[in-house]
Amino acid sequence: MINQIPYVVIAYLIGSISFGILASKIFSITDPRKMGSKNPGATNVLRTGNKKAAFFTLFGDMLKAFLVVGSAIFFNISHNILIAISIAVLIGHMYPIYYRFKGGKGVATALGILLAINWMLALAVMVVWLSVFYLSKYSSLSAITAAASSPLIAYAINQDQNIIILSILITLLVIFRHRNNIRNLLNGTESGFQR
Repeated sequence: MINQIPYVVIAYLIGSISFGILASKIFSITDPRKMGSKNPGATNVLRTGNKKAAFFTLFGDMLKAFLVVGSAIFFNISHNILIAISIAVLIGHMYPIYYRFKGGKGVATALGILLAINWMLALAVMVVWLSVFYLSKYSSLSAITAAASSPLIAYAINQDQNIIILSILITLLVIFRHRNNIRNLLNGTESGFQR
């Protein structure tokens, strides 16, 4: 069995890779940290008008988490360390060491974690996100609602206690990173996409 503690550090370092920033260089678009919400996530990258760059960001931020958590499951990492690894890759995305600890809000990365753990859970959360976005056109509200739904969905599909705990931790982190968006939504000043 591999040494498990360094795996948590590796998970954080991989999570710190920002595909939104990479996309700005590969596709020669505006650095997402200098426009819109200044968040290097897929939604803000989409505001550049480059759909390929936005998809690259979304896919990359999901894939890094999926590979990290999936490989941990493959190596039969203990449940407690698996939770730590999952949270480490998410915190790496939110507070990346490579970019002065200023990262994304973790939606795609959280989805990648859930996808590695249980594809049905991930799919259900994605359906919640898409449904709320279709109705509201607010990416932030969709993310908050989808995150909040994940522990309930995990419980509803009979996931074990460790997965429910992990879902709760992910929810708390994602909602914390969206705290300014929550304030803007309440004040009616949140930016959405045109209908």
